[in-house]
Amino acid sequence: MKTFATINEYISEFPEEIRFKLEQIRETIQQAAPEAKEAVRYGMPTFVLNGNLVHFAAYKNHIGFYPAPSGIDAYLDELAVYRTGKGTIQFPIDQPIPFNLIKKVVEFRVNENLGKRKGKVKKE
Repeated sequence: MKTFATINEYISEFPEEIRFKLEQIRETIQQAAPEAKEAVRYGMPTFVLNGNLVHFAAYKNHIGFYPAPSGIDAYLDELAVYRTGKGTIQFPIDQPIPFNLIKKVVEFRVNENLGKRKGKVKKE
């Protein structure tokens, strides 16, 4: 497994069409969580805010988005059209990426992670 020091390094390894989608996901996360810091954890682009916030990664047939189980549980109805598992959502590579849904999930995770500090979590 190749290791990457930055999200830029990770994204640069993919064909242009996939790079474009990964950059759009990255920008969506940055807009939803402007205080989060970028990192690479578990070999994947990661955003950190009071702990791991979300991860994402590209695969042959999908882009994986990892908002922790709580980020999935909070939006089960909207995520029903996607393959999900414990802590993972798979967005098919040949379909549009649901950026508005990613934004909502990230905002939920921000509230959740900041709630760890304050002792409460709020879902909008």
